Amino acid sequence: MKSFRRELTLTLPSRRAFVNITPQVEEALAESGIREGLLLCNAMHITASVFINDDESGLHSDFERWLEKLAPEKPHSQYAHNGYEDNADAHMKRQIMGREVVVAVTAGKLDFGPWEQIFYGEFDGKRPKRILIKIIGE
Repeated sequence: MKSFRRELTLTLPSRRAFVNITPQVEEALAESGIREGLLLCNAMHITASVFINDDESGLHSDFERWLEKLAPEKPHSQYAHNGYEDNADAHMKRQIMGREVVVAVTAGKLDFGPWEQIFYGEFDGKRPKRILIKIIGE
């Protein structure tokens, strides 16, 4: 069994955003040479997420509105966490959207269902954040 590891680093100019990272994940998979196995992709920061969904801008806008209703950014004073930082909402948004995805690798490709893509969700941006891609298999 082989293993392959790659880190991506993203610095987004806005506090919140969704970025399709499927091309970078597919590039890492091709480089790994692994044809059958499993791929893990996870955000390495507690205020960011990796998830699978459709690449449709209306849906992403819906996510943004839904998350803001569940964990509004302001007022910052509503959160006990916000003594030093102003990102308690980002921690909660990450909890809702999840930390990682695991995707089967079949015949050297991500074994996706229709419309599935891998996204990075940023909830406290404007600084470098890492994403781990770990692939194991043959």
